[in-house]
Amino acid sequence: MNLIAKIRKRRQENERFIYKDLIVTKPKGAGKSKKKKNLDGALEIPAGDEKLGNLLKTIVNEVKDYAEDQIRHIRKLSEIGKALTIEKDINKLFEMIVNEAREITGADAGTLYTMDENNRSLHFEVLQNETLNIHQGGASGNPIVLPNVQLYLDGNEPNHTNVSSHVALAGETVNIPDVYKAKNFNFSGTKKYDAATGYRTCSMLVIPMHNHENKIIGVLQLLNAIDRQTGKTIAFSSEYVNIIESLASQAAVALTNVQLINDLKNLFYAFIKSIATAIDEKSPYTGGHIRRVVDLSMLIAKKINESDAEPFRDIHFSEDEMEELRIAAWMHDVGKVITPGHVVDKATKLETVVDRIALVETRFRLIEASVVNRFLQDKIELMTSRKGDSRRLKKLDAEMDKEIREIRESFEFIKSCNNTGEFMRDESVARIQAIAARTYTTADGQFPYLSEKEAEDLCIRKGTLSTEERKIIENHAGMTKKITEQLTFPRHLARVPEFASAHHEKLDGSGYPKGLSGDELPLQSRIMAVADIFEALTAKDRPYKEPMSLSQAVRILSFMKKDNHIDPGIFDLFVDGKLHLAYAEKEMNPDQIDMT
Repeated sequence: MNLIAKIRKRRQENERFIYKDLIVTKPKGAGKSKKKKNLDGALEIPAGDEKLGNLLKTIVNEVKDYAEDQIRHIRKLSEIGKALTIEKDINKLFEMIVNEAREITGADAGTLYTMDENNRSLHFEVLQNETLNIHQGGASGNPIVLPNVQLYLDGNEPNHTNVSSHVALAGETVNIPDVYKAKNFNFSGTKKYDAATGYRTCSMLVIPMHNHENKIIGVLQLLNAIDRQTGKTIAFSSEYVNIIESLASQAAVALTNVQLINDLKNLFYAFIKSIATAIDEKSPYTGGHIRRVVDLSMLIAKKINESDAEPFRDIHFSEDEMEELRIAAWMHDVGKVITPGHVVDKATKLETVVDRIALVETRFRLIEASVVNRFLQDKIELMTSRKGDSRRLKKLDAEMDKEIREIRESFEFIKSCNNTGEFMRDESVARIQAIAARTYTTADGQFPYLSEKEAEDLCIRKGTLSTEERKIIENHAGMTKKITEQLTFPRHLARVPEFASAHHEKLDGSGYPKGLSGDELPLQSRIMAVADIFEALTAKDRPYKEPMSLSQAVRILSFMKKDNHIDPGIFDLFVDGKLHLAYAEKEMNPDQIDMT
């Protein structure tokens, strides 16, 4: 029988006692004496018998008060049951269980323990004592520093000397009128605590918390029931035991549900972070990038919640929306799991699986050697034909030196173009093309100084990525959407795929993967866009570029605001709220921070 059913049954029994079982008959010989209706019509009292009337009125009123008290319990327990069902914060739930149990029983103090993962000890979750003004654990913000209660002593010996561990092991309720007179348990620790604090522990009610699988997941301990009229400490009434047992079981089920939800949430976050770890293993910097984008996105979102100025005055992210943004930020680069590592980490223009500059260097050494061989052959022919006077030989040496010097200078220029992060000017592109047009000859035929692909990559105007490689990189945003859409998100996280995949979109529609613009871009994606760009500009662990200074990064963001690439309101909030400084102090090198 559940808790509410028990209380309703008790109420019906009380009502039968009032209106059926309590019968007053008219005294013999009273004749037709006038009768007085009293007590709300429940009884008829013979006129003139005032003493009997007062006695009956007192009895009925006390019983009615008791019944009304039970009705209040029904309503209260109904409210508790509803509250336990809807509460998702496990710390608030812990505290609610102790508060309600204390209120029902009038307990001065209460403790809630939960079973540890290995079922070897009880962990303190809530510790309350009204007399000593102690409120620890739960949602109080005050930590409990007491050690766990061990369920087993000396390895595997069950600990039945401690009352809470005994209840957890035996699964039975213990109701002790006075712990100082109890002989079945060791209360030396309790007595020592009393001596140190001046408190006097007297009555104790300790109840196991059985969940829906009848497994004990915790223990509820109440101390010192207080008589509501006299204020004195009394034993816990047996009438409350069943009620608190039912409350404890109901609370255990609610607690199990919350723990299951939290376990699923933790599993989900672990899954997300494992993907980030996989990306991190694939690329030395991307995992750090993801974590920093998450932190920066949440920093911006919290600032929006605090803002009372336009355009964010009427915008406030709920807890669910904050979680949705956090998960979207964690997953924004998940599409990179399919991106080739040599493209993600491309540090130079010629890098593929390896940096092809090494192949070019070997080729130029071959070219240089072939030039030397050609001139040596010419010198041998001059000398054997006896036409090789010193003047002609010196001229050949000078020509050879000049050609070798040009070959070496060409390679050094190629190497500088391969490594540079600067914009390629037209004259640099023209020089690369001129070098590529030159040829050298070996026994196998004639070959160009640079292959067509090498020349094309060296002429990349900005950065290290070719047009094809940039498309491969950009494809990660579309893949992020495809991957995240395969996950069955709960309703409050349903827009994670949308937010995560749109972090490279721009307000003017020039972004990717869909070219969204204006109001098509959700605020969450705009937040991530600013976070993603700022992190990339200032990151100190990129293999292909030096980290920018803080002022440089802010200046580039300001240009992007002007060009309608990023949200102007978010940029202004980011800078005016000094979020860039807060982030810089945490994530950037000291020599990068050139703003205050």
